[in-house]
Amino acid sequence: MSRTTAPLSDAACRLAKPTDRAYKLFDGDGLYLLVQPNGRKGWRLRYVKPDGREGLTSFGNYPVIGLADARRKRLEVKRMLADGVDPIETKHQAKAEAVIKGRTFESVALDWHTEMSAKWAPGHSKTVMSRLKTHVFPLIGARAIVELDTHDLMQPLEAIKKRGTIDVALRVQNYLQSIMREAKRLRLITANPAYDLEGLIKAPRVVHRPALPLSRLPELQERIDTYKGRALTRLTVMLSLHVFVRSSELRFARWSEFDLKRGTWEIPDTRPALEGVPFSTRGTKMAGDIHLVPLSPQAVALLEQIHALTGKFDLVFAGDAKPWKPMSENTVNNALRTMGYDTKTDICGHGFRSMACSALIESGLWSETAIERQMSHKERNNVRAAYIHKAEFIEERRLIMNWWSRYLEANRQEHVTPHEFANQTGPNVTRLKAKRGANE
Repeated sequence: MSRTTAPLSDAACRLAKPTDRAYKLFDGDGLYLLVQPNGRKGWRLRYVKPDGREGLTSFGNYPVIGLADARRKRLEVKRMLADGVDPIETKHQAKAEAVIKGRTFESVALDWHTEMSAKWAPGHSKTVMSRLKTHVFPLIGARAIVELDTHDLMQPLEAIKKRGTIDVALRVQNYLQSIMREAKRLRLITANPAYDLEGLIKAPRVVHRPALPLSRLPELQERIDTYKGRALTRLTVMLSLHVFVRSSELRFARWSEFDLKRGTWEIPDTRPALEGVPFSTRGTKMAGDIHLVPLSPQAVALLEQIHALTGKFDLVFAGDAKPWKPMSENTVNNALRTMGYDTKTDICGHGFRSMACSALIESGLWSETAIERQMSHKERNNVRAAYIHKAEFIEERRLIMNWWSRYLEANRQEHVTPHEFANQTGPNVTRLKAKRGANE
Protein backbone atom coordinates (compact mmCIF):
# COMPACT_ATOMS: atom_id res chain seq x y z
CA MET A 1 0.00 0.00 0.00
CA SER A 2 1.48 3.38 -1.10
CA ARG A 3 2.19 5.97 1.49
CA THR A 4 -0.05 9.06 1.43
CA THR A 5 1.36 12.54 1.90
CA ALA A 6 -0.49 15.22 3.82
CA PRO A 7 -0.84 18.30 1.57
CA LEU A 8 1.21 21.34 2.44
CA SER A 9 -0.30 24.52 3.83
CA ASP A 10 0.79 28.01 2.88
CA ALA A 11 1.73 28.61 6.52
CA ALA A 12 4.07 25.61 6.46
CA CYS A 13 5.77 26.99 3.33
CA ARG A 14 6.04 30.45 4.80
CA LEU A 15 7.39 29.37 8.17
CA ALA A 16 9.93 26.82 6.86
CA LYS A 17 13.37 27.83 8.18
CA PRO A 18 16.74 27.04 6.52
CA THR A 19 19.09 24.50 8.10
CA ASP A 20 22.68 23.57 7.38
CA ARG A 21 21.42 21.08 4.79
CA ALA A 22 18.75 21.37 2.10
CA TYR A 23 15.48 19.60 2.84
CA LYS A 24 12.14 18.97 1.15
CA LEU A 25 8.54 19.67 2.11
CA PHE A 26 6.28 17.31 0.14
CA ASP A 27 2.82 18.25 -1.15
CA GLY A 28 2.15 14.95 -2.85
CA ASP A 29 1.94 13.68 -6.44
CA GLY A 30 5.61 14.53 -7.04
CA LEU A 31 5.47 18.18 -5.94
CA TYR A 32 7.74 19.44 -3.17
CA LEU A 33 9.30 22.65 -1.85
CA LEU A 34 13.10 22.53 -1.61
CA VAL A 35 14.42 24.70 1.23
CA GLN A 36 18.09 25.66 0.69
CA PRO A 37 20.62 26.49 3.45
CA ASN A 38 20.73 30.09 2.12
CA GLY A 39 17.00 30.43 2.78
CA ARG A 40 15.84 30.19 -0.84
CA LYS A 41 12.77 28.05 -1.37
CA GLY A 42 12.04 26.54 -4.77
CA TRP A 43 9.31 24.33 -6.19
CA ARG A 44 10.27 21.00 -7.81
CA LEU A 45 8.19 18.32 -9.48
CA ARG A 46 9.30 14.73 -10.03
CA TYR A 47 7.40 12.90 -12.75
CA VAL A 48 7.62 9.96 -15.11
CA LYS A 49 8.30 10.79 -18.76
CA PRO A 50 6.28 9.20 -21.56
CA ASP A 51 9.26 6.89 -22.26
CA GLY A 52 9.29 5.66 -18.64
CA ARG A 53 12.33 7.60 -17.45
CA GLU A 54 12.20 9.85 -14.40
CA GLY A 55 12.05 13.60 -14.95
CA LEU A 56 12.52 16.63 -12.72
CA THR A 57 11.35 20.18 -13.42
CA SER A 58 11.20 23.40 -11.40
CA PHE A 59 8.37 25.92 -11.11
CA GLY A 60 10.20 28.90 -9.63
CA ASN A 61 10.79 30.23 -6.15
CA TYR A 62 8.44 30.68 -3.23
CA PRO A 63 6.77 33.09 -2.39
CA VAL A 64 6.77 34.55 -5.93
CA ILE A 65 5.19 31.25 -6.92
CA GLY A 66 2.69 30.46 -4.20
CA LEU A 67 1.37 27.04 -3.20
CA ALA A 68 -1.78 27.39 -5.31
CA ASP A 69 0.29 28.45 -8.33
CA ALA A 70 2.63 25.47 -7.91
CA ARG A 71 -0.33 23.09 -7.77
CA ARG A 72 -1.77 24.67 -10.91
CA LYS A 73 1.55 24.17 -12.70
CA ARG A 74 1.65 20.57 -11.52
CA LEU A 75 -1.77 20.04 -13.07
CA GLU A 76 -0.58 21.55 -16.36
CA VAL A 77 2.37 19.12 -16.44
CA LYS A 78 0.11 16.16 -15.69
CA ARG A 79 -2.18 17.15 -18.55
CA MET A 80 0.78 17.35 -20.95
CA LEU A 81 1.99 13.93 -19.81
CA ALA A 82 -1.48 12.50 -20.33
CA ASP A 83 -1.18 13.66 -23.95
CA GLY A 84 2.20 11.98 -24.27
CA VAL A 85 4.14 15.27 -24.16
CA ASP A 86 7.32 15.69 -22.09
CA PRO A 87 7.25 19.27 -20.67
CA ILE A 88 11.05 19.44 -20.37
CA GLU A 89 11.70 18.28 -23.93
CA THR A 90 9.01 20.63 -25.20
CA LYS A 91 10.62 23.53 -23.37
CA HIS A 92 14.08 22.70 -24.76
CA GLN A 93 12.70 22.38 -28.28
CA ALA A 94 10.89 25.72 -28.03
CA LYS A 95 14.06 27.34 -26.70
CA ALA A 96 16.13 25.96 -29.60
CA GLU A 97 13.56 27.13 -32.14
CA ALA A 98 13.42 30.57 -30.53
CA VAL A 99 17.19 30.96 -30.73
CA ILE A 100 17.23 29.79 -34.34
CA LYS A 101 14.48 32.23 -35.24
CA GLY A 102 16.16 35.01 -33.27
CA ARG A 103 13.06 35.48 -31.17
CA THR A 104 14.42 37.61 -28.40
CA PHE A 105 12.06 39.26 -25.97
CA GLU A 106 12.66 42.60 -27.70
CA SER A 107 11.76 41.26 -31.15
CA VAL A 108 8.51 39.78 -29.85
CA ALA A 109 7.72 42.97 -27.92
CA LEU A 110 8.30 45.13 -31.00
CA ASP A 111 5.92 42.98 -33.07
CA TRP A 112 3.36 43.14 -30.26
CA HIS A 113 3.73 46.92 -30.09
CA THR A 114 3.22 47.28 -33.86
CA GLU A 115 0.04 45.23 -33.71
CA MET A 116 -1.36 47.03 -30.68
CA SER A 117 -0.51 50.50 -32.02
CA ALA A 118 -3.26 50.12 -34.60
CA LYS A 119 -5.73 50.31 -31.69
CA TRP A 120 -3.98 53.04 -29.70
CA ALA A 121 -3.75 56.80 -29.96
CA PRO A 122 -0.33 57.92 -31.30
CA GLY A 123 0.62 59.52 -28.00
CA HIS A 124 -0.13 56.37 -26.02
CA SER A 125 1.79 54.21 -28.51
CA LYS A 126 4.83 56.46 -28.11
CA THR A 127 4.59 56.30 -24.31
CA VAL A 128 4.43 52.49 -24.29
CA MET A 129 7.49 52.23 -26.53
CA SER A 130 9.40 54.74 -24.40
CA ARG A 131 8.68 52.71 -21.24
CA LEU A 132 9.79 49.46 -22.88
CA LYS A 133 13.03 51.03 -24.12
CA THR A 134 13.74 52.70 -20.78
CA HIS A 135 12.75 50.04 -18.27
CA VAL A 136 12.55 46.64 -19.98
CA PHE A 137 14.79 46.20 -23.03
CA PRO A 138 18.07 47.09 -21.23
CA LEU A 139 17.47 44.25 -18.73
CA ILE A 140 15.81 41.44 -20.71
CA GLY A 141 15.43 42.66 -24.29
CA ALA A 142 18.35 40.60 -25.69
CA ARG A 143 17.30 37.37 -23.91
CA ALA A 144 15.62 34.54 -25.83
CA ILE A 145 12.00 34.81 -24.80
CA VAL A 146 11.78 31.10 -24.06
CA GLU A 147 14.51 31.46 -21.40
CA LEU A 148 12.63 34.00 -19.33
CA ASP A 149 10.97 32.96 -16.10
CA THR A 150 8.92 34.89 -13.57
CA HIS A 151 12.02 36.03 -11.69
CA ASP A 152 13.50 37.52 -14.89
CA LEU A 153 10.30 39.45 -15.60
CA MET A 154 10.33 40.78 -12.05
CA GLN A 155 13.67 42.54 -12.54
CA PRO A 156 12.44 45.61 -14.50
CA LEU A 157 9.40 45.88 -12.23
CA GLU A 158 11.50 45.84 -9.08
CA ALA A 159 13.80 48.50 -10.55
CA ILE A 160 10.82 50.75 -11.31
CA LYS A 161 9.38 50.20 -7.82
CA LYS A 162 12.65 51.31 -6.23
CA ARG A 163 12.26 54.66 -7.99
CA GLY A 164 8.85 55.03 -6.40
CA THR A 165 6.84 55.14 -9.65
CA ILE A 166 4.28 52.47 -8.74
CA ASP A 167 1.82 53.56 -11.45
CA VAL A 168 4.47 53.05 -14.15
CA ALA A 169 5.39 49.66 -12.65
CA LEU A 170 1.76 48.54 -12.85
CA ARG A 171 1.52 49.60 -16.48
CA VAL A 172 4.78 47.88 -17.42
CA GLN A 173 3.55 44.75 -15.66
CA ASN A 174 0.48 44.82 -17.92
CA TYR A 175 2.70 45.15 -20.99
CA LEU A 176 4.80 42.15 -19.92
CA GLN A 177 1.73 40.01 -19.32
CA SER A 178 0.27 40.94 -22.70
CA ILE A 179 3.56 40.36 -24.56
CA MET A 180 4.04 36.94 -22.97
CA ARG A 181 0.44 35.97 -23.76
CA GLU A 182 1.18 36.78 -27.39
CA ALA A 183 4.37 34.69 -27.24
CA LYS A 184 2.41 31.72 -25.95
CA ARG A 185 -0.22 32.18 -28.64
CA LEU A 186 2.59 32.06 -31.24
CA ARG A 187 3.94 28.90 -29.56
CA LEU A 188 7.24 30.55 -28.72
CA ILE A 189 6.77 29.49 -25.10
CA THR A 190 4.79 26.64 -23.55
CA ALA A 191 3.77 28.43 -20.35
CA ASN A 192 3.32 32.11 -19.52
CA PRO A 193 5.67 33.10 -16.66
CA ALA A 194 4.08 36.57 -16.53
CA TYR A 195 0.94 34.95 -15.11
CA ASP A 196 2.64 34.78 -11.72
CA LEU A 197 3.39 38.52 -11.70
CA GLU A 198 -0.22 39.11 -10.64
CA GLY A 199 -0.30 40.67 -7.19
CA LEU A 200 3.42 41.53 -7.18
CA ILE A 201 2.69 45.27 -7.26
CA LYS A 202 -0.03 46.80 -5.13
CA ALA A 203 -1.88 49.77 -6.62
CA PRO A 204 -1.30 52.94 -4.59
CA ARG A 205 -4.14 54.14 -2.43
CA VAL A 206 -6.14 56.80 -4.24
CA VAL A 207 -5.68 60.17 -2.56
CA HIS A 208 -8.46 62.63 -3.32
CA ARG A 209 -7.47 66.20 -4.09
CA PRO A 210 -8.22 68.55 -1.19
CA ALA A 211 -11.11 70.99 -1.55
CA LEU A 212 -12.51 73.61 0.80
CA PRO A 213 -16.06 73.27 2.11
CA LEU A 214 -18.38 75.63 0.27
CA SER A 215 -18.90 77.58 3.50
CA ARG A 216 -15.34 78.97 3.06
CA LEU A 217 -16.02 80.45 -0.39
CA PRO A 218 -16.22 84.03 0.97
CA GLU A 219 -12.80 83.63 2.61
CA LEU A 220 -11.26 82.05 -0.51
CA GLN A 221 -12.47 84.79 -2.84
CA GLU A 222 -11.31 87.53 -0.48
CA ARG A 223 -7.82 86.00 -0.37
CA ILE A 224 -7.72 85.77 -4.17
CA ASP A 225 -8.86 89.40 -4.51
CA THR A 226 -6.17 90.63 -2.11
CA TYR A 227 -3.36 88.48 -3.55
CA LYS A 228 -0.27 90.69 -3.94
CA GLY A 229 1.60 88.62 -6.51
CA ARG A 230 1.60 88.80 -10.32
CA ALA A 231 -1.69 90.14 -11.72
CA LEU A 232 -1.92 87.33 -14.30
CA THR A 233 -1.58 84.76 -11.51
CA ARG A 234 -4.40 86.33 -9.50
CA LEU A 235 -6.68 86.44 -12.55
CA THR A 236 -5.76 82.85 -13.48
CA VAL A 237 -6.68 81.54 -10.03
CA MET A 238 -10.02 83.33 -10.10
CA LEU A 239 -10.77 82.19 -13.65
CA SER A 240 -9.88 78.62 -12.69
CA LEU A 241 -12.43 78.83 -9.89
CA HIS A 242 -15.11 80.01 -12.35
CA VAL A 243 -14.47 77.51 -15.16
CA PHE A 244 -13.12 74.54 -13.05
CA VAL A 245 -11.16 72.88 -15.89
CA ARG A 246 -8.12 70.65 -15.46
CA SER A 247 -4.66 72.17 -15.01
CA SER A 248 -3.34 71.14 -18.45
CA GLU A 249 -6.55 72.29 -20.14
CA LEU A 250 -5.98 75.72 -18.59
CA ARG A 251 -2.19 76.14 -18.81
CA PHE A 252 -1.80 75.21 -22.47
CA ALA A 253 -4.79 77.27 -23.69
CA ARG A 254 -4.36 79.41 -26.83
CA TRP A 255 -6.31 82.57 -27.58
CA SER A 256 -7.51 80.97 -30.83
CA GLU A 257 -9.67 78.59 -28.76
CA PHE A 258 -11.78 81.44 -27.33
CA ASP A 259 -14.72 83.36 -28.75
CA LEU A 260 -15.37 86.00 -26.11
CA LYS A 261 -18.24 87.56 -28.07
CA ARG A 262 -20.14 84.27 -28.10
CA GLY A 263 -18.85 83.36 -24.65
CA THR A 264 -17.34 79.99 -25.60
CA TRP A 265 -14.06 78.15 -25.13
CA GLU A 266 -13.42 75.07 -27.26
CA ILE A 267 -10.68 72.85 -25.83
CA PRO A 268 -9.36 70.41 -28.47
CA ASP A 269 -8.23 66.91 -27.58
CA THR A 270 -4.74 67.67 -28.94
CA ARG A 271 -2.88 70.97 -29.23
CA PRO A 272 0.18 72.01 -31.28
CA ALA A 273 3.38 71.10 -29.45
CA LEU A 274 5.42 73.83 -27.76
CA GLU A 275 9.14 73.36 -28.17
CA GLY A 276 10.82 72.42 -24.91
CA VAL A 277 7.52 72.09 -23.00
CA PRO A 278 6.64 68.53 -21.91
CA PHE A 279 3.03 67.40 -22.47
CA SER A 280 2.15 70.67 -24.24
CA THR A 281 -0.03 68.78 -26.74
CA ARG A 282 -2.50 67.91 -23.99
CA GLY A 283 -6.03 69.14 -24.39
CA THR A 284 -9.21 67.60 -23.10
CA LYS A 285 -9.06 64.04 -21.75
CA MET A 286 -11.88 62.99 -24.09
CA ALA A 287 -9.94 61.63 -27.06
CA GLY A 288 -11.31 62.62 -30.46
CA ASP A 289 -13.63 65.21 -28.95
CA ILE A 290 -13.75 68.94 -28.28
CA HIS A 291 -14.74 70.01 -24.78
CA LEU A 292 -16.96 73.07 -24.91
CA VAL A 293 -16.79 75.42 -21.93
CA PRO A 294 -19.59 78.01 -21.98
CA LEU A 295 -18.23 81.21 -20.45
CA SER A 296 -20.30 83.15 -17.97
CA PRO A 297 -20.23 86.97 -18.11
CA GLN A 298 -17.92 86.91 -15.06
CA ALA A 299 -15.53 84.51 -16.82
CA VAL A 300 -15.55 86.66 -19.96
CA ALA A 301 -14.74 89.74 -17.87
CA LEU A 302 -11.76 87.93 -16.33
CA LEU A 303 -10.54 86.82 -19.75
CA GLU A 304 -10.77 90.38 -21.08
CA GLN A 305 -8.48 91.49 -18.25
CA ILE A 306 -6.11 88.63 -19.07
CA HIS A 307 -6.20 89.57 -22.77
CA ALA A 308 -4.92 93.02 -21.87
CA LEU A 309 -1.86 91.29 -20.37
CA THR A 310 -1.20 88.42 -22.81
CA GLY A 311 -3.34 89.14 -25.87
CA LYS A 312 -0.26 89.77 -28.03
CA PHE A 313 0.93 86.22 -27.39
CA ASP A 314 -0.41 82.90 -28.63
CA LEU A 315 -0.68 81.51 -25.10
CA VAL A 316 -3.37 82.82 -22.79
CA PHE A 317 -1.46 82.01 -19.61
CA ALA A 318 2.00 82.99 -20.79
CA GLY A 319 5.04 82.65 -18.59
CA ASP A 320 6.52 85.78 -17.07
CA ALA A 321 10.12 85.49 -18.32
CA LYS A 322 9.39 83.41 -21.44
CA PRO A 323 5.93 84.27 -22.83
CA TRP A 324 6.24 81.62 -25.58
CA LYS A 325 6.05 79.06 -22.77
CA PRO A 326 3.07 78.61 -20.41
CA MET A 327 3.11 79.48 -16.74
CA SER A 328 4.40 76.74 -14.45
CA GLU A 329 2.12 73.87 -13.50
CA ASN A 330 2.72 74.90 -9.89
CA THR A 331 1.65 78.53 -10.35
CA VAL A 332 -1.91 78.16 -9.06
CA ASN A 333 -0.90 75.99 -6.11
CA ASN A 334 2.01 78.28 -5.23
CA ALA A 335 -0.41 81.21 -5.17
CA LEU A 336 -2.80 79.28 -2.91
CA ARG A 337 0.08 78.53 -0.54
CA THR A 338 0.97 82.24 -0.50
CA MET A 339 -2.64 82.92 0.43
CA GLY A 340 -2.17 80.72 3.48
CA TYR A 341 -3.59 77.38 2.30
CA ASP A 342 -1.97 73.97 2.62
CA THR A 343 -2.38 72.49 -0.88
CA LYS A 344 -2.11 68.96 0.50
CA THR A 345 -4.86 69.26 3.11
CA ASP A 346 -6.86 72.48 2.50
CA ILE A 347 -7.28 73.24 -1.19
CA CYS A 348 -5.40 72.82 -4.46
CA GLY A 349 -6.21 74.01 -7.96
CA HIS A 350 -7.80 70.69 -8.88
CA GLY A 351 -10.02 71.02 -5.81
CA PHE A 352 -12.00 73.80 -7.54
CA ARG A 353 -13.55 71.03 -9.66
CA SER A 354 -14.77 69.18 -6.57
CA MET A 355 -16.22 72.35 -5.09
CA ALA A 356 -18.11 73.22 -8.26
CA CYS A 357 -19.38 69.66 -8.72
CA SER A 358 -20.60 69.51 -5.11
CA ALA A 359 -22.49 72.80 -5.45
CA LEU A 360 -24.09 71.83 -8.76
CA ILE A 361 -25.32 68.50 -7.39
CA GLU A 362 -26.52 70.00 -4.10
CA SER A 363 -28.52 72.66 -5.94
CA GLY A 364 -30.82 69.99 -7.38
CA LEU A 365 -31.26 72.05 -10.56
CA TRP A 366 -29.20 70.16 -13.09
CA SER A 367 -29.24 66.75 -14.74
CA GLU A 368 -26.45 64.37 -13.82
CA THR A 369 -25.55 63.95 -17.50
CA ALA A 370 -25.10 67.68 -18.07
CA ILE A 371 -22.93 68.02 -14.94
CA GLU A 372 -20.77 65.05 -15.95
CA ARG A 373 -20.39 66.45 -19.44
CA GLN A 374 -19.37 69.89 -18.15
CA MET A 375 -16.85 68.24 -15.83
CA SER A 376 -15.53 66.60 -19.05
CA HIS A 377 -15.84 63.14 -17.56
CA LYS A 378 -15.72 60.63 -20.39
CA GLU A 379 -18.94 58.68 -20.83
CA ARG A 380 -18.16 54.94 -20.68
CA ASN A 381 -21.39 53.88 -22.36
CA ASN A 382 -20.88 54.55 -26.09
CA VAL A 383 -24.61 54.54 -26.87
CA ARG A 384 -25.35 57.02 -24.08
CA ALA A 385 -22.35 59.12 -25.11
CA ALA A 386 -23.90 59.78 -28.52
CA TYR A 387 -26.78 61.67 -26.87
CA ILE A 388 -24.60 63.80 -24.62
CA HIS A 389 -23.57 65.97 -27.58
CA LYS A 390 -27.13 67.15 -28.31
CA ALA A 391 -27.78 70.89 -28.28
CA GLU A 392 -30.05 70.84 -25.21
CA PHE A 393 -27.09 69.79 -23.11
CA ILE A 394 -25.06 72.69 -24.45
CA GLU A 395 -27.92 74.99 -23.43
CA GLU A 396 -28.20 73.44 -19.97
CA ARG A 397 -24.45 73.60 -19.52
CA ARG A 398 -24.44 77.31 -20.32
CA LEU A 399 -27.07 77.75 -17.62
CA ILE A 400 -24.85 75.68 -15.30
CA MET A 401 -21.81 77.88 -15.85
CA ASN A 402 -23.81 81.09 -15.45
CA TRP A 403 -25.39 79.75 -12.25
CA TRP A 404 -22.02 78.74 -10.78
CA SER A 405 -20.52 82.19 -11.42
CA ARG A 406 -23.54 83.88 -9.90
CA TYR A 407 -23.31 81.51 -6.94
CA LEU A 408 -19.68 82.55 -6.44
CA GLU A 409 -20.73 86.21 -6.54
CA ALA A 410 -23.46 85.53 -3.98
CA ASN A 411 -20.81 83.99 -1.69
CA ARG A 412 -18.48 86.97 -1.66
CA GLN A 413 -19.73 88.53 1.58
CA GLU A 414 -21.37 85.62 3.37
CA HIS A 415 -22.05 81.98 2.70
CA VAL A 416 -25.22 80.85 0.95
CA THR A 417 -25.82 77.13 0.48
CA PRO A 418 -26.42 75.84 -3.08
CA HIS A 419 -29.91 74.71 -2.12
CA GLU A 420 -30.80 78.13 -0.71
CA PHE A 421 -29.40 79.91 -3.75
CA ALA A 422 -31.18 77.53 -6.16
CA ASN A 423 -34.53 78.40 -4.63
CA GLN A 424 -34.07 82.14 -5.08
CA THR A 425 -36.03 83.63 -7.95
CA GLY A 426 -33.86 84.32 -10.98
CA PRO A 427 -34.32 84.40 -14.75
CA ASN A 428 -32.13 81.35 -15.46
CA VAL A 429 -33.68 79.24 -12.72
CA THR A 430 -37.24 80.25 -13.71
CA ARG A 431 -36.45 79.42 -17.33
CA LEU A 432 -35.05 76.00 -16.43
CA LYS A 433 -37.99 75.11 -14.17
CA ALA A 434 -40.45 76.18 -16.86
CA LYS A 435 -38.65 74.03 -19.42
CA ARG A 436 -38.71 71.00 -17.13
CA GLY A 437 -42.39 71.51 -16.31
CA ALA A 438 -43.23 71.49 -20.02
CA ASN A 439 -41.38 68.21 -20.48
CA GLU A 440 -43.16 66.43 -17.62
